[in-house]
Amino acid sequence: MTEAARPIEVLLVEDDPGDVLLTKEAFADNKVRNNLTVVSDGEEATAYLRREGDYADAPRPDMILLDLNLPRKDGREVLEEVKADPELRSIPVVVLTTSDADEDILHSYDLHANAYVTKPVDFEQFIRVVRRIDDFFVTVVKLPR
Repeated sequence: MTEAARPIEVLLVEDDPGDVLLTKEAFADNKVRNNLTVVSDGEEATAYLRREGDYADAPRPDMILLDLNLPRKDGREVLEEVKADPELRSIPVVVLTTSDADEDILHSYDLHANAYVTKPVDFEQFIRVVRRIDDFFVTVVKLPR
């Protein structure tokens, strides 16, 4: 498979099963070639990104969708670790969270998030927002490979 034809690898770090389901649906319906892998907490995200344990053969994600409020390790900690690691820092991280607090937005950008998106509570809006993220980062932006 040529590099251009390779599907985009997206890591979704999300503990809410409903939001996982909606995100999967939005990606599937968007008809863009990508692989969506889901981990449900910050510890799992770190293990996946470092290819530790069960994730030894995990593909390197081309993009990370990261919730902030996660069990075991907070999303802010995951973001800080990703952006401090020379091997991982080039991976775009989109914070996708329920918080619209100014301090969370500012802190995420201070930690070098590539984008900050507040999850809409409305089902259709949520699907639309995820599709826009997918369209932008998968079809518009050139991602490092």
